[in-house]
This record gives sequence, C-alpha cells and structure tokens, in this order.
Amino acid sequence: MENKLTSFVVGLLLFTSCKDRDAEKSSVMQAGQNYPAYGGNKAGNRYSPLNQINVDNVKNLQVAWTYFANDPQDTSDGKPPRLRETQCQPIVVNGILYGTSAEVNLFALNAATGEQLWKFEPVKDKQKFGANRGVMYWEDGDDKRILFSQGAFIYAVNALTGKSVTTFGSNGRVDLHEGLGTNLNHDVNVLSVSATTPGAVYKNTLVMGSSVSEAGDAAPGHIRAFDIVTGKLKWVFHTIPQPGEPGYETWPKDAYKKIGAANNWSGLVVDDKRGAVYFGTGSPAADFYGGDREGANLYANCIMSLDAETGKLNWYYQTIHHDLWDRDHPCPPNLTTIKRDGKTVDVVVQATKDGLVYVLDRDKGTSLFPVEERPVPTKGLPGEHPYPTQKYPLKPLPFAHQVFTEADITDLSPEAHAFVKKRFLETPQPNHKFLPPDTIGTILFGYSGGAEWGGNAIDPDGILYQNSNDQPWDLIMQNEAALTKEMANLSHGNALYLKNCSSCHGSDRKGSGNAFPNLLKISSRRSFEQINTVIKTGIGRMPAFQQISDEDRKAIVNYLLDKEIKPARVQGEHSVNVATVQEKKQDFPYTPKYINKVWKPFKDQDGYNAVKPPWGTLNAINLNTGDYVWRVPLGEYPELTKKGIPITGTESYGGPCVTAGGLIFIAGTKDDRIRAFDRKTGKVVWEYQLAAGGYATPVTYEVNGKQYVAIAVGGARGGKPGGWYMAFALK
Repeated sequence: MENKLTSFVVGLLLFTSCKDRDAEKSSVMQAGQNYPAYGGNKAGNRYSPLNQINVDNVKNLQVAWTYFANDPQDTSDGKPPRLRETQCQPIVVNGILYGTSAEVNLFALNAATGEQLWKFEPVKDKQKFGANRGVMYWEDGDDKRILFSQGAFIYAVNALTGKSVTTFGSNGRVDLHEGLGTNLNHDVNVLSVSATTPGAVYKNTLVMGSSVSEAGDAAPGHIRAFDIVTGKLKWVFHTIPQPGEPGYETWPKDAYKKIGAANNWSGLVVDDKRGAVYFGTGSPAADFYGGDREGANLYANCIMSLDAETGKLNWYYQTIHHDLWDRDHPCPPNLTTIKRDGKTVDVVVQATKDGLVYVLDRDKGTSLFPVEERPVPTKGLPGEHPYPTQKYPLKPLPFAHQVFTEADITDLSPEAHAFVKKRFLETPQPNHKFLPPDTIGTILFGYSGGAEWGGNAIDPDGILYQNSNDQPWDLIMQNEAALTKEMANLSHGNALYLKNCSSCHGSDRKGSGNAFPNLLKISSRRSFEQINTVIKTGIGRMPAFQQISDEDRKAIVNYLLDKEIKPARVQGEHSVNVATVQEKKQDFPYTPKYINKVWKPFKDQDGYNAVKPPWGTLNAINLNTGDYVWRVPLGEYPELTKKGIPITGTESYGGPCVTAGGLIFIAGTKDDRIRAFDRKTGKVVWEYQLAAGGYATPVTYEVNGKQYVAIAVGGARGGKPGGWYMAFALK
C-alpha cells in the first residue's frame, strides 16, 4: 500500500507542477472533473457540467467500485455493535476522493478505483460518532489540506499524505469551544459543541458554524472564523447579541448569559467576488418555550450575510420571530443568478423546515417575491410572549403542508383514518401553523422536513430541485416544576432520565421513531459501557452530555438497564430533588418553566404517516417565476405498492445532485434506493437497490475521461447498518 501511495502521489505532483498554479486553483474551485466542496462548489449549487452520463444512457450505469469505510466494531461483550451511520458527502480533487467513516476517521481513495490511499484517525477524546456530513479542501501552492470536524475539534490533514498538519492549532487541531465563552459566567468547555456540517473556506479563512444542545444547557451558537494556516481564532459574530451590539434590544437584558443556540449547524456558502459568507441560523434554546426571551430574538432563525474576512454584518433576514417550533434553517443556502422583471439578479436561496423558499437579493437581503407579515395567535403558555406577527411568502408556494386539517387525515384505510382522527380531535381547533405549544397538544409541520440537511440543487436555468418530507409531529408540553416535584419520589436514575432525556425519548422511554430511538429493553441491544459512552460523547443528532457527572451518568445507565432500585437522594451535590432545584440561583444551565413531554411523529396504528400521501416528494421550482415545473413522489413502501396503493413517497435525508446530462441523482429514501430523474420531466430513468440506506448526497466527477457518480451508503436511521462508499459509471 505504501509503494502504491508513493507512486500515485509522485505522479500527481508531477502532473500538477506542470500547470499554472492559478489555473489549477481555479479548476479546483469549479465543479466538473472535480467536486471540490460541500455542495459541489462554494455556491452550494450541487450542479455539475458533466454530461457523459445522460438521460439516454443512464440505464447503463453499473457499480464501478465499492469501499467499506467503517472500522470493525468490538463485540467481545456479546452485544451487537452500535448502528452507526455515515451521512458524508465526499469531495473529489484531482482524482482523489476524500470522505469520513461512521467513526469519523478521514480517508483518501483513488476516485477511479476506490483503492484506499491513506486513512487518518483523530485523537479519541471528546469523541462523537456518526455526525460528519463532509470535509473541506484548501491549498496554497504545495500546501494542500483537508479540514474536517470530529467531536469538539477541527483537524487539518495533509491532503496528499494523510499526516496531521501539526502547526495548525494545538498539534493539528482546534477546539470548537474556542471563542464561545466571552463575557459569560459559566464554563462552556464542558458543554456539547461539535460541527456536523463543514464550514466555508474564503482565501485563508475558515468560517465555522456549530451543533449544540437544544435544551437549557445549550452553548452559544456564535459564528467563528479561524486562520487556516495557523488555526488561530480570527473573529466571532455573536448570534445572540451582547450589550452595545445591534439586536441586543430584541432580547431581555443579559439574555446571552443564559440562553444558548441560535446556531448555524447546517452549513455555509461563500461568494468569493463579494468576500461574503451566507448561512441560516436555528432557534434559540429551549426549543418550545420562550418565556425568558421575550422579543423577536435576533439573530435566531435568520438568513444572514457576513464579511468573510472580518465577521462584520452585511445584512440579516429573520424568517421566524421568537421561534417556539424549532424551525431552524436546516440546510445551507444556495447562491445562483436568476432573471427577474427583465433583470439579471444574483440571489441567495434558502429552503426551510416548514417547506418555504426565500429568494433574496445577495447584496441587500431583500426578497424578490412578495412576503406578507400577518397577525398570528398570541395566547401561549403561562409566562410566554408569542410574537404577534410572522412572515408568509406568497411565492414560491410551499412545498410541504403548513397546517393539519381534518381533510388531510390519512385515507390509507378506514382503521387508520379513525385512529388518526381521534387524536386530531383532541388537539386545539382550528389548527394554525403558528399556534403556540401547550399542555393539550399541538400538531405541527416543520420538523424532519420540508427541507432537510441535504439541501437542494439549482441548474443554470434557475430551476431549484428540492426533496421534501411531509410528516406531522405531535407536541405536548408539561410544567417543569411539576415534573421536578414528581422526580423527588423517583429513583435517582429515573429522575435524572426525566430531566435530561425524556424530552426526546419520552418519559415512557418509547422514543419518537428513528430520530429518538425506543430505549425499552435496551439491555438486549447495548452494554453498560456502550450506553455510558453514548451519553458522554453523543451520537448522530444526540448531543454529548459532558456536563453530567460520572456518578449521575452511571445512575441513568443503570435505570435504562432496569438495574437501579435506590430512591432519589434528598441531599448531595448531584441531587435533583425539588429543594435543590428551587435553591439554584445561577443563570446557567437555563431551566425553562415548560418542557416537552411528548415530541414524536404523528402516525397511524401501523406506523405510517398520519397525513394523506404523498409523504415525500421531489420538487422542481422555476426561481425566475416562482412557479412549479413538476412535483413527484420520492421513495416508496413496497408493501403498500403491492396492495395497489399508489406510490406514497417516504421521508428522505440527503439531497440531490443535478448535471448537464439532464439528470438529478438522489437517494436518502426509506426504500434504500438511489435514483436518477429526468430533470425536465421528473420521470425516474434509473434506479439501483443499495445494500443499506444512502442517507447522504451523491456527487459526480470525472477521472481519465470517465464520469462517476458516488454516494455514501451509510445505513442505520432505524434500518440496516451500512458503511460503504459506492461509485457508478457507464459500462
């Protein structure tokens, strides 16, 4: 392997040294032979000018190579391995494909053969598995680097050798907690901070978002920039403003000291010409109660533009005021140019969780289509301050449901209709998109879709291709003080579970579908050590609970394993009884007065979606006019198709890639298939049954005159385990 790697690298260096370096850098940054960035290019278009594979010959695609990326897992304790998943969209630069495994080890492959050139394993501390969606490439002359995040760190690795760039940060890595603790009276270093999605590269500057907790222990979601050469922090933009900063007046005094999040976890894009970085932010903590954050809450739930070199604010556009529904911006924006009212306009396009598309002027941050600010319900939970108005874009029309009405109840079968209708009638009527959460229950769209983290693609004609999920969720809130009182009579582990875990997995441990797994009888699936590690380091969308003491974490694990019988302690450092909670005076961790008791997908008695199909779609929208070109179901449940039910579509994770060959490649569906659609008609022209779920975004590239399409077959999400990367080419 070492000799093969040396020969390959020497040949590559001889080839690139004969080219003009400026021309080389330009080619690296353009999609075509290369696929050098998350989203294909810095604009995030997921568009390739390659056309060797086209509508006429795509039927001849065959598997070109397969690479198994994951490390063997230890099963010596007799327990099955954890179902890790790979969501990584690889990049390709000058014939080398770079990606990550479920363990978030970085690797380089010969992109034509799938042969491993090298693998880099990060330091195994503050480790978090299964949440890396891509890597970044940077070069300056002979200095070529891959930057990627694993757990709480950004690593810099030599792109040709796989060796750590030890001059970057501290011995080759930078801690993602850096720059978050300014003017705070609590230690952010113990809080969960990672980066699921790559940052954006502008010259020698790396701009990063972060993934944090969504509860009262959320770290600040500040945007930060690091020097790519040295790893030194260059600037920090406070997404929750501090005194003297614009937007501070949209929060209560000193809110930044206890409220966290308002983070960019979904990625960023760069306009090199303007020197600007664009991104969307998420909701502030906690997700469903904002009684202690009265106001519009800038810069949460905003589409934003910053100067990439200085971090200075260019403009912001808030899409949700005072978010009470967890309506983060779930994917990176997309930069393109459209024709509007006879003029050519550079725009930034942002798709949302609630199925909307905002098309904004790239320089001004103003909408090119009409948007109305309408009054919305303002009666919330005690102490809540719902914002009196919210935005309603008039064009393009939503690509997902906005509200759940009785007419939307599933007609899959009479039994399913009756089951769903009973729960529907128990919730407040009439339903409303911006109905504040309550203790009775609210049925909401806008989680697990419309748009998801895989993003969208735009072709040169200004057509946006967006996959969408249409899944209602059932939300029921509960009083935190009442829960605390209840906890006093429970075992210590049970009480800690309710306080830290029940908002996602339910007080009954039954979970909420694939997003929040069922924890009943987990002892048959996981060992004490495995569960303890997951709580400490996190996995997938689950944050690391490093702030929980070893003793308390063990108590939670024993409770989950049904081994804990001790009652809750009345005194002690880690006690969670009523008196201790009432005595706590510090601002952080923030404890909202109301927390979610139930937060789960709304489904029928057989586990199918509660709303009428289609449940997942692929949409083509003309951004020049705001009109739909076509809309088709994406994915199917074979068992329903066999019953004669029209194809329903399924939820999908990962996004599309569009090519000059007239094709859209997309996977991510529950039926574990990758498909090619005719981009003009929306017709499926090729599909392949993967060995596991391809919950990632495909890429396309060219090596030695041959075009390839590759995807991470990561699996899991409640289905079969995966861990492969696969490439397809014409036979």
